Parts: sequence; C-alpha cells; structure tokens
Amino acid sequence: MYRYKELEKQIDVKFKDHALVDNVFVHKSYVNEHKKEGVESNERLEFLGDAVLELVVTEYLYKNFPEHQEGEMTNWRSALVKGRHLAEIGVELNLGPYLYLSKGEEKSGGRKKNYILANTVEALIGAVYLEKGYATSHKFIDKFIIARLKEILEEGLHIDPKSRFQEIAQDRLEVTPNYETLGEEGPDHSKAFTVGAYLKDELVAKGKGSSKQKAEEDAAVKALKKMGWDKLKIKEGKFE
Repeated sequence: MYRYKELEKQIDVKFKDHALVDNVFVHKSYVNEHKKEGVESNERLEFLGDAVLELVVTEYLYKNFPEHQEGEMTNWRSALVKGRHLAEIGVELNLGPYLYLSKGEEKSGGRKKNYILANTVEALIGAVYLEKGYATSHKFIDKFIIARLKEILEEGLHIDPKSRFQEIAQDRLEVTPNYETLGEEGPDHSKAFTVGAYLKDELVAKGKGSSKQKAEEDAAVKALKKMGWDKLKIKEGKFE
C-alpha cells in the first residue's frame, strides 16, 4: 500500500516515482542495519534540496527587497533555512511517522529529533525538484518556508542568539553578557565544550557544543529562555 497519499495532498505534489519519495525518508542509521538490501540513505537528496532551497530563498529576497543590503538579507536567509525552522516544517507536515530508522535511533526518539526532521525536509525538496522541476519546488518553498518570513522578522528570529541576548541585556539591564569556558572533554578530533553565559558575575545558563562558538550559542539560547526573553518581539527596532 502506498504510504504517501496524505503527504501528497498536503504539499499538492503527486509523485510518479514512488522509489524516489520513499528514499526521502531513509535515515542513514537504517541503511547501516539493512546493508544487504542495498538501500540508499536520503543524504544525496538532502544535499540537492539544500542547494535548491538556498537558491529559491536567495532569489526571493533579491527580487522582493531591493532596498536591503547583502548582510541583512544573508541574516534573513539563514533564519529561513536553519535547522530549527525546517524542523518546525517537518512537524507541520508530520514527516516523523514516515521515517525509516534503525532500532537504536527509534528508541532514542529519532522521529522527533530536530536535525533529522530538518534534513528530511531538505530531502523532500530535493525529491520535488527531481520529480517536478524548479517551478514546483519553488511553489513548495514559498508556501511552507518563505511564508514565515514576516513572523521571523517580527520575533527577531533572524538575529543570532548571542546578539539577541546581548541586545536585550544591554537595553534592559545595561549589562553586556560574557562567556566563560567551564570545561571540555573528548579527544582533539571530537571535543565537547561546556560554556557558561554570565550577566556580570551571575551564571545564567550553560551550553554545550562541538566548538566554543556553538557552545556559546547554545548557552545564549538557554539564557534567553531562562530570562523569559525568548518570546519577545521587535517593535520599532526594540525587543518588547
């Protein structure tokens, strides 16, 4: 029985190549457990979809915001194509239940993991492009991704977490946040860093990441949430 009728209805795309759409949902962990079946993961489709997504979003911003400069449009594009945003699209389209996962990934909640859902959205875009071409993939991206640009700008989601945390802290508390490395573990080729985000001498939140920069970003995200600043929207150039 064909699994994707409901999905096709949601995205208004009918696939003739059922093997192609099936490949969208094959996570690499599943391939490792089914090597004899000759199954291919969705990583190549993800690679293609990522490129199509970047081009469509870039073209849209270029054509619709002639008064804005490269740096500003780059921030907007990053917000539209970042993993957390794409994962939300994956949840909206209910992609999780379609995934082919290893037993271990299944047990660890892989169907709800942001990075897996985000990668699957990119793979889906790649499949739509191969099956229907640029115009149809453009329509899909317009409807499900670009349509959220206004909300992203209103909520300041195009501003990276560290800049957001700093801007609000300076405005409300007249304090500039600082970050301190609290620990690192693992071999040189696979380090894991723990970083603290501070307001003056107060440790607000800890973040982890594969680099100090990523750990600082994670700490900023958690600090914004702890301070209740993650839901603030931009009004007249300020977070309120």
